[in-house]
Order: sequence, then structure tokens, then C-alpha cells
Amino acid sequence: MKKIITVDGPAGSGKEKISRYIARKYKLYHLDSGILYRRLAYELVKKNIKTFEVDKIKKVIKNIKKLSLRKTQALRKEQIGKAASEIARLDFVRYFINSQQRLATKTPNNKNGFVIDGRDIGSVVFKRAFLKLYIDVDVNIRAKRRYKQLIDNGEKSIYLKILKDIKLRDKTDKTRKNSPLVVPRGAKIIDNSHTFKTTIAQIRKIIDCLLYTSPSPRDS
Repeated sequence: MKKIITVDGPAGSGKEKISRYIARKYKLYHLDSGILYRRLAYELVKKNIKTFEVDKIKKVIKNIKKLSLRKTQALRKEQIGKAASEIARLDFVRYFINSQQRLATKTPNNKNGFVIDGRDIGSVVFKRAFLKLYIDVDVNIRAKRRYKQLIDNGEKSIYLKILKDIKLRDKTDKTRKNSPLVVPRGAKIIDNSHTFKTTIAQIRKIIDCLLYTSPSPRDS
């Protein structure tokens, strides 16, 4: 049975970096759910479709069999991130992306399992995962990290605007009716406010303990 580790948390909490490490360390396939939302948002922006044009979005989705998981720099632009956050509020979009995530885990070439990060992975998509992690970080620290990331990538940015956007995204994620951001039942809460090394030490201790003491439950 393939093991699935879910990594949830708010925007900018570092869940993608953590998931990549877990994938390398334990030879799992890393599936970044955020990339799927950004990929769909990119397709909409490319077609000049606004995030409130529901019928047009549904038409685009209807013609997509499988979203590409390939990561590109274009998907990291603020415009794409904002559009991704806005379409994530739509119930039919979340249903579509969730189905894409489940489809990705059915591929036969990833025998060991998956580590999947997002905002509703452990609470909605894979409720019976082998391990659920919830990454938490103070909002001010998240904003500072995001600001540095954008500056390092050569994008112009204003810290206070980033802080405001992250706070708004948190509110949106936590208050939406469908699949709100919550700590999944049974999840281990990890504070990633300090060094990456400290965070990883906590996570490795948890995973190593489970690997040698617990059977893997069946995911659905």
C-alpha cells in the first residue's frame, strides 16, 4: 500500500520546501497541489478569462483531462498566485483540483508513496493518510520570507502589501464554505517559525517513529 503524507498550512508557511525534503529523504513523490491551482489560473490568465467568469472557467475545465505538474517560473508570479487564490474559492474548481490530485496518486510508477502539500489535503482529499502534518508560522514571518523570495527573483515588491495580501488570503482560506483551511483531524502541528533544520528535526522524529511502529492505513 502506498504511503501518503499530507502537509497542510497557510500561504507562505514553507510547506512546499518541507514536502520536497520529505520526498527526497523518504523516496516519495512530491505532489504540490498549489501548482495545480496555479496551472489552472495560468490557463485562465493566458485566455484573458477573469476569475469571476464562472461559465468560461467551467468550459476550460471541461476540456482538461489532466493538468501538467511541471513547475515553471511563470506560475510563481504574483498575478498567477492571486488568481489561483480567487478561483480556489469556487466549489467546482476545488472539486476538479481534488480529483486531479487523486488521479496523480494512481500512477503506477510511484510505488513508495506520496507527500502532498496544500490547504485541505489532510482534511478533505486524503482523510486517512499515513501521516498528516500542519505547518504553522507567524504571519509576519511569512510576509518577510515571501518579500525576500520575490526580491531574490528580481520582482518589485512592497512588504506591507505582501503582509496585507497574506492576511487577506488567510481570512479567505479559513472562512470559505467549501474545504476551509483547518488543522486536519489527527494532524501533528509543526511550528516552522525558526530554522529549517529545527523544523526538519521535528518532522524526521515523527516520521521515523511511525515507519517503524505503525502499519499504513488505506487512503481514500
